[in-house]
Amino acid sequence: MVKRILLFIVILALMAYLGIAVTAFNRKPVHQTCRDMELVIKDTAYAGFITKGELQGILERKGIYPIGKQMKNISTKSLERELGKHPLIDEAECYKTPSGKVCVEVTQRIPILRVMSANGENYYIDNKGKIMPLEAKCVAHLAIVTGNVEKSFAMRDLYKFGVFLQNNKFWDAQIEQINVLPNHGIELVPRVGDHLIYLGKIENFENKLHRLKIFYEKGLNQVGWNKYSRINLEFGNQIICTKRE
Repeated sequence: MVKRILLFIVILALMAYLGIAVTAFNRKPVHQTCRDMELVIKDTAYAGFITKGELQGILERKGIYPIGKQMKNISTKSLERELGKHPLIDEAECYKTPSGKVCVEVTQRIPILRVMSANGENYYIDNKGKIMPLEAKCVAHLAIVTGNVEKSFAMRDLYKFGVFLQNNKFWDAQIEQINVLPNHGIELVPRVGDHLIYLGKIENFENKLHRLKIFYEKGLNQVGWNKYSRINLEFGNQIICTKRE
């Protein structure tokens, strides 16, 4: 009986010690000051148009730059809200550390197509199908969209094609230009091979390009990449080629 009581007392003492230790470890000084801000900009391999200096300038102009302020007075939500207003930022996440540092992680919007429409409009489409301003400076090369391009068509249909290119190394390297005809038919200009690819309507483009890749491997590799002036993929299960004159 005595042993049980002693064991119970020891357990209570240990629990009390652990509780005090955790509380002391997590206790922050009442007037702790922010000593540092860590800035992380993601997706710089695809888009390098936002700099750490620019982010710092945004926070300074709004009077919410954290360094030198008391940690209790710093609102991470305010930091996220102001950075999120930037037209080239997709998302901003901010948090504080017990050591008195504020961490800011910014995700950039990723352009996947450059649109130069016949109506004079000039812009980027991002990987979520939204318009991006031309102030974006893209690191990677992008396919250029020309011709009769309405913004609604670009945002609803063409962006899916752009996402496909972004995720497919072969076609991303091969497709240089996307030309939109008045009836929304699609012509593709390749980087390799002196021919024009007629896709037809944008629907089912993955299947059409799959057939074309097989034709590249089993056909053009044998007869030469410049034998045909036009390759038509419009109709299912067949490829119609026009010989160069």
